[in-house]
Amino acid sequence: MKVDWLIVGAGFTGSTLAERIATQLGQTVLLVDRRSHVAGNAYDKYDESGVLVHQYGPHIFHTNCRKVWDYLSQFTQWRPYQHRVLAVVDGKKVPVPFNLTSLHRLFPASSAARLEDLLIRHHGYGAKIPILRLRQSANQELSALADLVYEKIFLGYTLKQWEFRPEDLDPSVTGRVPVHVSWDDRYFQDTYQAMPARGYAELFRRMLAHPNIEVGLDTDYRRIQGQVRFNRMVFTGAIDEFFDYVHGPLPYRSLTFEFLTVDCEWYQEAGTINYPNGERFTRITEQKYLSGQALPRTTIVREYPEKHVPGQNEAYYPIPREENREQHKLYLREAAKLNGSVLFAGRLGDYKYYNMDQAVGRALRLFEEIAAP
Repeated sequence: MKVDWLIVGAGFTGSTLAERIATQLGQTVLLVDRRSHVAGNAYDKYDESGVLVHQYGPHIFHTNCRKVWDYLSQFTQWRPYQHRVLAVVDGKKVPVPFNLTSLHRLFPASSAARLEDLLIRHHGYGAKIPILRLRQSANQELSALADLVYEKIFLGYTLKQWEFRPEDLDPSVTGRVPVHVSWDDRYFQDTYQAMPARGYAELFRRMLAHPNIEVGLDTDYRRIQGQVRFNRMVFTGAIDEFFDYVHGPLPYRSLTFEFLTVDCEWYQEAGTINYPNGERFTRITEQKYLSGQALPRTTIVREYPEKHVPGQNEAYYPIPREENREQHKLYLREAAKLNGSVLFAGRLGDYKYYNMDQAVGRALRLFEEIAAP
């Protein structure tokens, strides 16, 4: 078999590149994935109760990038959806990111009103303040508030998710869920927020339905290299695995998911409820919030973070620490020796914590480089 491109990994990065190369350059692509499905970690399917479940945890699409939105809109209609998350704090459920609603649920009315006024005067209404920065506030009342939010919402969750304290990770981690000086209870404030009307798997099937694209599932690229000739490769798997861990395994975090069908219409008050303290799992997501289905039963999923062990479980999250980035640079030097014959991209290939829209944006930019004369 002879193709122009071998692309390894049928998630957002690999599939976007396959679609662009096939439709815009007219070149042939063999897209392989060692899983039994396309869509990567965004893969969804219907369970026995008819609920559309996200097999690898909740994937809520949101972006401020019109280019990414317009690109994906070629392959799906959208169902408007704005995700909301609550966190259990001292027996109460408060919105996350921590905002003015959260403040008023946790504090007596007079204290909450004073803290609200201080937050607005010091930072401005609508401000988003990373928790570690708020803890450094010169105002003692605000720094005390930040300490409470840190202890009750950030610390336990971060230790479970990453096995590091928030201050031991890249600031981008805690910056993803800042304190929001606003009454806006949505988890995201992006311009475009929606779910694929027929699910992610269907979106990917439409994206890849082109005669220049052949998809090989349950296929490890190493096993077919002697059978397939290709000009260039895109690798979206773990870059350390590609180079046989010559510089040691890069640290990742993994997850275990526990699905449970419940014999009631709704299980909880919001799409996701976080459990920063106590329980071993980090959060429970009720799938019907994401799918918008009207069914008599519902399905929930609990997430249990765990250490990634190569060959035993999936690598989900690169751990954002400076020492890990330095180790990744060693692999980038190995990649440079290939002189562009193999391109690395995606969350695992780039060793970066991409959202879905960022993965698509990265693929579109890489395609522009590929297509440039």
